[in-house]
Amino acid sequence: MSSISGPPSPSDRYRAAANRTAEAKTYLGSFARTLDFELDDFQREACRSLQEGRGVLVAAPTGAGKTIVGEFAIYLALQRGLKAFYTTPIKALSNQKFTELSAKYGAPNVGLLTGDTTINGDAPVVVMTTEVLRNMLYADSETLGDLGFVVMDEVHYLADRFRGAVWEEVIIHLPSEVQVASLSATVSNAEEFGAWLDTVRGDTDVIVSEHRPVPLWQHVMVGREIVDLFAGDTTFDEIAPALPDTEVPDLGESEETPPSESRAVSGKSAKRAVEATVRHAVTGPEFEVNPDLLAMARSESRMNVNARYSHGGRSRRRQDRQREDRQTAQRSPVRRASRPQVIDSLNRQGLLPAITFIFSRAGCDAAVAQCAASGLWLTTEREQQIIAQRVDEASHEIPADDLDVLGFWGWRDGLIRGFAAHHAGMLPTFKEVVEKLFADGLVKAVFATETLALGVNMPARCVVLEKLEKFNGEAHVNITAGEYTQLTGRAGRRGIDVEGHAVVLWQPGTDPAAVAGLASRRTYPLNSSFRPTYNMSINLIAQFGRARAREILESSFAQFQADRSVVGLARQVRGREESLAGYAKAMECHLGDFSEYSKLRRELSDAEQHAARDHQRARRSRVSDSLTRLIPGDVISVSGGRLAGYAVVLEVDPNAREPRPSVLTADNQLRRLGVHDIDAPVSAVTRIRIPKSFNAKVPKSRRDLAASMRNAVNGDSSRQRRNSRHEDFGLGSRAQDQERKIAEIRRALRAHPCHGCSDREDHARWSERWWKLRKETDGLVRQIQGRTNTIAKTFDRVCDVLSTYGYLDTHDDGRVTISADGQRLRRIYGEKDLLISQSIRQGAINDLDAAELASLASTLVYQAKREDRGLRPRMPSVSLETAVDIVIREWSRLEDTEEQNRLPLTAEPELGLMWPMYKWAKGRHLQEVLSGTDLAAGDFVRWAKQVVDLLDQLAKIPQLDPRLARICRESIDLVRRGVVAYSTVA
Repeated sequence: MSSISGPPSPSDRYRAAANRTAEAKTYLGSFARTLDFELDDFQREACRSLQEGRGVLVAAPTGAGKTIVGEFAIYLALQRGLKAFYTTPIKALSNQKFTELSAKYGAPNVGLLTGDTTINGDAPVVVMTTEVLRNMLYADSETLGDLGFVVMDEVHYLADRFRGAVWEEVIIHLPSEVQVASLSATVSNAEEFGAWLDTVRGDTDVIVSEHRPVPLWQHVMVGREIVDLFAGDTTFDEIAPALPDTEVPDLGESEETPPSESRAVSGKSAKRAVEATVRHAVTGPEFEVNPDLLAMARSESRMNVNARYSHGGRSRRRQDRQREDRQTAQRSPVRRASRPQVIDSLNRQGLLPAITFIFSRAGCDAAVAQCAASGLWLTTEREQQIIAQRVDEASHEIPADDLDVLGFWGWRDGLIRGFAAHHAGMLPTFKEVVEKLFADGLVKAVFATETLALGVNMPARCVVLEKLEKFNGEAHVNITAGEYTQLTGRAGRRGIDVEGHAVVLWQPGTDPAAVAGLASRRTYPLNSSFRPTYNMSINLIAQFGRARAREILESSFAQFQADRSVVGLARQVRGREESLAGYAKAMECHLGDFSEYSKLRRELSDAEQHAARDHQRARRSRVSDSLTRLIPGDVISVSGGRLAGYAVVLEVDPNAREPRPSVLTADNQLRRLGVHDIDAPVSAVTRIRIPKSFNAKVPKSRRDLAASMRNAVNGDSSRQRRNSRHEDFGLGSRAQDQERKIAEIRRALRAHPCHGCSDREDHARWSERWWKLRKETDGLVRQIQGRTNTIAKTFDRVCDVLSTYGYLDTHDDGRVTISADGQRLRRIYGEKDLLISQSIRQGAINDLDAAELASLASTLVYQAKREDRGLRPRMPSVSLETAVDIVIREWSRLEDTEEQNRLPLTAEPELGLMWPMYKWAKGRHLQEVLSGTDLAAGDFVRWAKQVVDLLDQLAKIPQLDPRLARICRESIDLVRRGVVAYSTVA
C-alpha cells in the first residue's frame, strides 16, 4: 500500500522529476497535458498503476480529486479503442457525471443508463448506477463487449445495508480482463479491502491519501461568534497525520445488529476504554481543545446545577463560584442565533457559500422560510436576474396548475434571495436547479439533509452542522465520526478556496471534547453488507451451476471479513463470560432459584406487551371502521379524548387513506375527527338534517346547527346508550386466552419462593443485566459458529426456499437447473424479488388494467417512513382488491418459509401509496393526488419512478404473457407523465 502524507524529501522530489520526464511520452503524460492543474502525487501514482495494467483502490478525503483517476481510466479506454463504464450508487450522481463527461468528451461519446433513463447506451463511455451494471452482468448483455475499464465511484457505499451488496456482485462477476478503479472516501481498513480486491480481481494497488488539498478549520459557533475548536493556529489537517488512528475497541455485535452498529458491553471496563480512546484523541501532545470552549461548557454545566438545586440561602463559597461563572459566561450567548443570523454571520466573515446540514426535511424548508421572512438577501441585482431567468427556463414545461402544489413561488423567491433547501422530498427538477445554481456561485446558502453528502458535487467554502444527532428511523442517535467526516468534507473548493471551514452550532449541553473527538477521527471502517438474495442466487446458478456459485459467494468481501474476525469474537466471548459469572453471583437468592423467577417476570412482561399491542391494533381498526360508516347528518357521542362530547358529521372523504370526517362539536367548533382523537368506536346516536344553506364559515350557521344537534340528542336520550364502549374490540377468544395466560403467569410468580425476598428488586436488576449480556454473548457464539462458510450457508438456505417454490429443479444425477418460473425471477431485481415473482405466478396482475397495475406495483416498491400498518384502505376496484389479497397471502406464506429457513424476512407490502398512484395513473391533477397524504411532491416522483422501473422489468421478462407485457408498457406511459417526466434526476 502507498500512503501519501507529509512533504516530500529532496530525494523524493528528484525521483518524481525523473518519473515525470519518462511519463511525458506515455498516455499519462498526454492526459496530464489536458488538465489545467498539476496532478497530486496520489493521483499520479494511481494513474500509473492503471496504465501498467493493474487495478486500483484510491481512498482519499472528499474533495481531494479522486475522480481524476476515474477520468484517466476513461481516457485510457478511449485511447485503446475500448469501452469504459463509470458507476455510481445513486441516480442523481450518475446524471451529474453524465453531464460532466459529455462536456469533456462530447455528447456522442457518452451514454447514460439509470434504470428509468437510457441515453446513447452503446457509447464508448457509459455512466450508470451500479444496479444497472449488475443486471447487465446477469443478463450477459452485449453491451459488455470490448469493456476495458470500470470506475466504481463512492465504493465505500458497499457498507449500505440495502444496496451495498450490489458492489460486491459487480466486483466478483466482472470479466477478469476488465480493470477496476475503485474510488473511496478515507476508510481505516483500506488495506483489508484492497487485499480482498487483490484476491478476487488480481493485481490491485491500494493508494491512500490523508491529505486534503484545501485545509479544513474546525469551529464552534457560540451565538453569532465563531470560535476555533482547537487551540493554536494550525489546522487539524496539518497535524492529523501524526496522530494515531484511534479506534474505539470492538465491543461486539449481536446477530441482529448491522456491522456498523456496535453495542457496548455492560460494566465499567468498556466505558473506561471508550473514555481513554476519546481522551487520547483529544488531549494528545499535538493539539488541544480551545480552553475557552471548555470553560464555557463547565460554566454552563455549573449554572444548570445551581439553578436546579439552589433554594434560597447560599454559602459564601457557592456565591464566589457563581460570580466566577458569570464572569466566564460573559462570552456565552444569552440565546442561540437564529438560522438567518447564522447565515448573516457567515456572510459578514466571508464564509459563504455554505451548506447547513439539518437532519430534517421540514427543518430545511423551514430554514428557507425563516431566512426569507427575516428580509435576508445574499445576491446582487444582476445575480437575481440570472437566477430568475434560469429558474423560469427550467420550469417552463411545468403546468401552471402544478406550480402552487409544488411550492414553486416560495422556492423561486428563496433562490432569488440566494438560499435554498436540498432534500429527497423536493421535485427532482428543483434539486437539479439548486445544484447548478450553487455550483455556479449564484446560490450562497443551502440547507440540506445528509443525502447531499452521498456524492453529489456541491462543494462549499463552509459547512455548518446544526446538531450532532439525527433520527435514524427508530431513534435519535449521535452521528458517527465517519458521517462527520463525510459531511464536513464538503468544505473547501479546490482551486477556489484557500481553506475550508466546518462549523458546529453550540447547543445546550455541548461537549467540546466530544466534538473534537468526532473531528479527530478522520477514518472509519468499511464493513460488508453482502448477503445472497433470491435473484442473485438464481442468476449465479443459471450461469455457473450450484457448486460453482457457492464457491463464488465464498469469495465475497463479507466472507473475507468474517474469516478474519473469529479470533476477536472469541476474545470478546471470554471477557463476557467472566462478567456473566459476576452477575450470576450478584443475583443469587437464599430463598430459591432467582433465574427461574426472573424468567417468569420476563414472560409476564412479554405477554402483557403482546396483549396491549393486539388491543391497540384492534381498537384502531374498529374505530377506523366506525368512522368510515359515518355520513353527513349523523350525531355521534365521542367518549374520550380532547373532542369528548357530542358532534354532528358535516363531511366525509370516501377516498381518504384514513377516515377523518369533518364535524361540528356541541360548542360550535369545527374539527377533523381521526382515529387518534377517540378511544372507542362511534356510531350515530341520532340524525339531523343539515340545511342546504348551511355555511361552516358563518358563526350563526354553526350555532344554529349545534342547537339542532343538542335538541335532537335531548329528545332521543335513550339512544345514547347504544354508543357504549366495547372493551374487547372484537378480540374475542384470543383476548380471553391472553388474559388467562397472564393470570397463570402471575399466580406462578406469586407462588415462587423468591417472590417474598426482601432484596428481590436488587436481585432483579442484576438478573436483567445478566439476561441482556447472556443474549448478546449467545449472539456472538452463534456468529463464531456460523462464520465459517457463513455466506455459502445462507446461499444453501436461499436455494432451499427456491426449491420449495419450484424455481429450482434437482435431477437424479444431482444437477440443479432453473425452472420456467425461475427464469422469470432472473429478470426481477429488488428487495421483494421473490414476492413479486410469486404474485405474478399466482395471477395477481392477470385481471388488472394499466392504472390498477400501477397501483399494485406501488405496494411492492413503496416503503413508508414510519410504521403505519394495521389499516387497510378501501380498494379502488374489485380486481385490485383480489390482487392485493393474492400479494398479502403470498407474502405471509413467504415470511413463514423464511422464518423456517432462518433467512431475513421479506418486508411487508405497503399499501399507503395505492390510492395516490391509482389517481395519478387515472390522469388526476397532482394536488388531488397528494391531498390527504403526507407525501411531498419529490417523494411521490421518486416512488413513481421506482414503479416505472418495476413495470419496465416486468415488461421485459421473456416468459411474461404478451398481453400482460403490453399492459405493463401502457401502465408505464400512464405514470411517466407530468412532474414524473420533467426531470431525469431521481
